[in-house]
Amino acid sequence: MEREIREQLSDETYLRDQNAWFEKLRDIFEGDGTGPLVLNGIASWHQDFAPDGMPLYDDPARMLDADLRALAGRMKGTLREDQFRPACVEQGFYGVHFADRIFGSQVFFKSGQWYNRYLTHPVGELAVPDLENDETWKLARAYAEAFFAAGTTVPLFGLPTIASALNIAINLYGQEILMAMLTEPEAAKRDLGIINEVLIALHRWYLGRFPAERLQPVISWGRTQPPGYGQLCGCSTHLVSPAVYEEFIMPLDDALLAAYPHGGMIHLCGSHRHLIPLFRQMPHLRSVQLNDRASEDLLFYAAGLRDDQVIYLIPCPGMPLERGLRIAEGRKLVVNGDYHL
Repeated sequence: MEREIREQLSDETYLRDQNAWFEKLRDIFEGDGTGPLVLNGIASWHQDFAPDGMPLYDDPARMLDADLRALAGRMKGTLREDQFRPACVEQGFYGVHFADRIFGSQVFFKSGQWYNRYLTHPVGELAVPDLENDETWKLARAYAEAFFAAGTTVPLFGLPTIASALNIAINLYGQEILMAMLTEPEAAKRDLGIINEVLIALHRWYLGRFPAERLQPVISWGRTQPPGYGQLCGCSTHLVSPAVYEEFIMPLDDALLAAYPHGGMIHLCGSHRHLIPLFRQMPHLRSVQLNDRASEDLLFYAAGLRDDQVIYLIPCPGMPLERGLRIAEGRKLVVNGDYHL
């Protein structure tokens, strides 16, 4: 890495600004602060492709070097007094199908994004993966090791999409896991439990090896939380009833968030408002991140969540910024995007 790039990624002014914003964010999570705080981070996203059009995951050190160069170029002149602009490195190996590949699903790239094929065995027969020798997990570990060996001080490190037990189970089985929760509950609980244990193991590897102040979950630039907070993807929870969520999924989601010292966030992007009373009960759920359809239900989250649960809002046509600010007035609020409040 050239000296100029290293200096940019260890700039003391940028680091002081980033840390000062973290103190404001921590006051929202752990103090009396309510915001709104505007979060509009800067991400590295450099992707090379092989001749056959596949993303090139050939050399983690080479990939990291390209990502750091890209981030250094984007950091120049970007600090703002009205926005938190954390600088983040994140390499999204296999997109939202990262964990699927670890569980043996065939993952493939087509038309610009990753997909997977369902497993062929019945629900209840999921094998526990050999993480130590898994090629997908080796790739992610090597990239993380290279990041922290680079010696920079400013960039945060965003994890791959570890997701959640329900998200991964639906990726692996499709509708069969939804049916199994009703017709073969013990088989469903077995496989969901195995998935969650593996996902927690992935999180704990990062937590046990690297400093918490540099770690952020997936979409690190838009879901930045104070150090020590985790995150799971709750996209698919709109497919289950409150009773099913409470019995099968809620304990797993809360256990995953409990792997972090301070709990963490659920990302929501669909119609999940029927689960708000359960979200309120989860002791380790400290924030919800709303975008697209979920943002339109802001009124229900503002009224139904605990006072200590932070709302991350991405405004959308169905929930414009001005309306969102009125609805969430007095609530702990982070607004994601390039907005002037």
